[in-house]
Amino acid sequence: MFLSVFDLFKIGIGPSSSHTMGPMSAAARFLDEILTGDWPRPANARVSALTASLHGSLAFTGIGHGSDRAVILGLTGETPLTVDPDASDTIIARVSNEKCVSPPGHPPYAFDPAADLVLDKKNPLPGHANGMTFSAFDASGRLLLKRVYYSVGGGFVVSEEELQRVKGAKAPDAGSGVPYPFATAKQMLAMARKSGLSIAEMKRANEESKTSRAELEAGLDRVWGAMKSCIDRGLSQEGIMPGGLKVKRRAKSLHQKLSDEWSRNRPNPLLANDWLSIYAMAVNEENAAGGRVVTAPTNGAAGVVPAVLRYWLHFYPEADEGSVRDFLLTAAAVGGLIKHNASISGAEVGCQGEVGSASAMAAAGLCAVMGGTPEQVENAAEIALEHHLGMTCDPVAGLVQVPCIERNALGAVKAVTAASLAIKGDGTHFVPLDAAVETMRQTGLDMNERYKETSLGGLAVNVVEC
Repeated sequence: MFLSVFDLFKIGIGPSSSHTMGPMSAAARFLDEILTGDWPRPANARVSALTASLHGSLAFTGIGHGSDRAVILGLTGETPLTVDPDASDTIIARVSNEKCVSPPGHPPYAFDPAADLVLDKKNPLPGHANGMTFSAFDASGRLLLKRVYYSVGGGFVVSEEELQRVKGAKAPDAGSGVPYPFATAKQMLAMARKSGLSIAEMKRANEESKTSRAELEAGLDRVWGAMKSCIDRGLSQEGIMPGGLKVKRRAKSLHQKLSDEWSRNRPNPLLANDWLSIYAMAVNEENAAGGRVVTAPTNGAAGVVPAVLRYWLHFYPEADEGSVRDFLLTAAAVGGLIKHNASISGAEVGCQGEVGSASAMAAAGLCAVMGGTPEQVENAAEIALEHHLGMTCDPVAGLVQVPCIERNALGAVKAVTAASLAIKGDGTHFVPLDAAVETMRQTGLDMNERYKETSLGGLAVNVVEC
């Protein structure tokens, strides 16, 4: 089983990987399909107008997550990697005024967001909670092309056909042309024992079978650079976050208080936890504001891995920038197992699949750079994931603010605790990581839809919106 580290860690924008980055990428796919796709093209027919509809969780929390804005941006040719967050408002206003999109390489298409972009809460699509439909018409209103896409978490987008192929697979694929094609944690540990390599070394070998070492290392450095920049920007900003809840940014003021304590050498028995929390909150406040973030493995859980990495570099004398690569590779190996065998989508399995997965990834990465054996790394990931099982996704007003920002902080704290517990043991433990992943999958299937990123249950209905 091969899922690249750059599939798990995508540089994009907030506030949601599945609800913002996914729809933007789906719109880009549809534009490409119009130009290059293999679909029956009536003689002399030309696409003149576009429409889009969002379904399921995308419809219920689309406004709070910026899904509608993402579709508009995507249909103008923007992508999560290239879009300038500071220019988004101007682009959207222009489309709304002109009732037209003009993506590069295409003729202008009629598209009025007020009429042609529908958030359909009544008709969920069958494949996944995050479904969307794009349609293209000629000048007479005749339908020329219609495509259904699903945003399955972490910025991943699949077509209806691709989703069916995945669902039709009988067993995890272990033969994908890489040196260490582990599809389960059990296989991963067996390959580590046989090869004598660490999880990071096996993951690196897999990546280098697809790309060069220089490209891999440059890409990892870009990912960490984007994470670090996100933390720094989050620590420098203040004010009210968008969306209407009037939630204040807190990372900057808390950071200043901690820095003052640090400079005065004031004793603080919770110092490490406080720094972890502030780093994570800085990232998720940036995410909530629609800033540049890295899926880790999702936007809603984007603060956990960067916070634990920054903690590693802050508090451990042996830490260096080179160890960051091993951290990310190890974290991606664990994240890939979770995505492959369960889900990282809040709309599919609740927040256990987002912050729970992120905490497991961060715990594994930290345990690895602390010198943990593969068995200890697997144990760290299992501890972190096990203690997020059953966590619901219930964002107030559909915004990735409450409880998401603080939830990332606590996910980072749990990750460090899990790594510390695991590194002090010998790697033997009662519950295998594979069992925790399967339990998460089953729990997600049993979870009521109200608690899976629809904002129809939990805190989303019990907290009065101010």
